[in-house]
Amino acid sequence: MVRPMTSPTVTASGTEPVRLERVADPAGRRTFLEVPFAVYAGDPAWVPPLFIERNEHLDPKRNPFLKDVEIAYWVARRGGRLVGRISAQVNARHLALHQDGTGHFGYFDVLDDPEAASALVDAAAGWLRERGLARMAGPFDPTINDECGQLVDGFASPPVLMMPHGLPHQPRLLEGLGFAKLQDLIAYRFDVQAPWPAAAEGLIRRTRELPGLTVRPLDMRRFKDEVRLVCDIFNDAWVGNWGFVPITEEESLHLAKGIRPLVDAGHFAIAEMDGEPAAMSVTLPNLNEAIADLGGRLLPLGWAKLLWRLKVRGVRSARMPLAGVRRRYQASTKGAALILAAIARVRDYHRGRGVEWAELSWILESNVRMNGLIRKVGGVPYKTYRIYGRPIP
Repeated sequence: MVRPMTSPTVTASGTEPVRLERVADPAGRRTFLEVPFAVYAGDPAWVPPLFIERNEHLDPKRNPFLKDVEIAYWVARRGGRLVGRISAQVNARHLALHQDGTGHFGYFDVLDDPEAASALVDAAAGWLRERGLARMAGPFDPTINDECGQLVDGFASPPVLMMPHGLPHQPRLLEGLGFAKLQDLIAYRFDVQAPWPAAAEGLIRRTRELPGLTVRPLDMRRFKDEVRLVCDIFNDAWVGNWGFVPITEEESLHLAKGIRPLVDAGHFAIAEMDGEPAAMSVTLPNLNEAIADLGGRLLPLGWAKLLWRLKVRGVRSARMPLAGVRRRYQASTKGAALILAAIARVRDYHRGRGVEWAELSWILESNVRMNGLIRKVGGVPYKTYRIYGRPIP
């Protein structure tokens, strides 16, 4: 169920009042999950997420990413119509690591309704204020290691797997409520079938000549251990990056379980230097391509369609959500060679399977080295997601 809030409703002249409802139980979560279907109705670029997956994502008993997160959810109605939603969360691990007094908000999906947006943000800010936070930042759905960022550029094309969508009015609403940019996240479109640019081809050729460098796919017989290794490289590679929160052992096992039906060995590349795993690249088939017309439901025939599209027909797009090189090799010739070799290996794998394009995402705008490398190998920036922040009044 959703529990009506006791705070005053927000009215708009000549319209029904905006009413906020606090999500209180699994039935309320279902209503929360229905909001995007109202907000993005008629938007041809939106891909309805699978209800079963999103429901599990919001369930703290089944999603370890919620283990150290205190979270609250609201939906907004105008009359009987769903017009928006938001979450507020206190991420204990973020606060312990960054000590910045910042709470987070997420799932900011709202119609072009300034009163509803204001009411939702006020509810989230008030809840965070009660818990002693001085600032709020987001969107995080619900952490930086999940879907995050408000789309500010690239509205016309559909989102890929595990990336959010948005409408042009949503950043305007946030900025009108006093939010300012903290960091942009860049998504690159990469033509898998195109030859390497001349500059990249020379670099990749030289990586093959570097003594001690080898690249291998994942060992599927040791899948959980290999995913742990990938997460260990990620944690080491990203530790100095903006907003970083490490992936835990429990989270890595949850990721392994979730992606196992979608991948095989060639979706991963582990680059080693003198036998030490030092860099990695992870790719996933773009599930959104396969579910776009299922309306969020797998029954009665959605399961059959999804399995056929993934296992028989195959999808023509992919996403690279993770790539990184251990800190000891960063800012060095060896580091560049390691990450290039890992990217080249998964690119060749997908090229041979007929994949046409991939999204490389997301990359912090402040990660100058990685942005430069991706551009050099042919990546073209085509979407921008923004993390916003403001003080809590």
